[in-house]
Amino acid sequence: MESKLVPPKGRDGKPLVDGPGPAVFVDRPARQDHIQIRSGADRLPNLNELRDPHARSVCVERFANHELMAVELFAWALVAYPDMPPGLRRGLLHVLEEEQGHVRLYLDRLSGLGSGLGQSALSDYFWQQVPGIHASSNGPASFLCVMGLTFEQANLDFSLLYRDAFRQNGDDESARALDIVHRDEIGHVRLAARWLEKVAHAAGDDEDGDTLTRLYDEFVPFPLSAARAKGRRFEVSARKRAGLSDAFIEHVRTAKPYKPRRGGDDVAESRV
Repeated sequence: MESKLVPPKGRDGKPLVDGPGPAVFVDRPARQDHIQIRSGADRLPNLNELRDPHARSVCVERFANHELMAVELFAWALVAYPDMPPGLRRGLLHVLEEEQGHVRLYLDRLSGLGSGLGQSALSDYFWQQVPGIHASSNGPASFLCVMGLTFEQANLDFSLLYRDAFRQNGDDESARALDIVHRDEIGHVRLAARWLEKVAHAAGDDEDGDTLTRLYDEFVPFPLSAARAKGRRFEVSARKRAGLSDAFIEHVRTAKPYKPRRGGDDVAESRV
């Protein structure tokens, strides 16, 4: 795992040179045996259980796995779509580096709580979206919808929900980590919103002025939807700071989930 947390910079501290190359498609991440991912997820402790250090460690482990999947998937996008605009590639590389920092924050907290990554089953939920992205008519647009405008947008809510719950239960260090993650997520969501219109070659001339909603609904792959882009606590101000339109914010706020298909795996995963 340490190799996944090495910053994408040269010895001089500058970003690695982003040279041309062929597209490379990876369907699963390479991981050590004890941190392999699988379908499904165990129940996350309720907020009122977080007075128990073990419950807090279970939550932080889940969050660390989410961030590690984000590192993997931003790297995945960079090699899967080498023809993305240089500005977007630079932006994704910067986000990847911040995600690496989030993993380290959570690993440090796990150590402080006497635990570590791989103590419980780790979900592959983010990686389950790869086939849908790959099948899209516009993979980069679909990727931005999945990672930036669904999972990271949802984390604008979940990060503050859990930050406050950890703080109320005396775990200020975990609360500080979640605060850092929240601030970074605002920039990640902003990047996705700004670039979606560009990579989708949209003119931004919708009659209602809500190009972002139209593009999101067009390119987010099933079974994801705007209903997955939020938590139970809806943070309007964070979304505004991320540059989301009022219409798109309202679209997400009022979105209803798909009805789960009988026998299907419909386990909700919060991103924190």
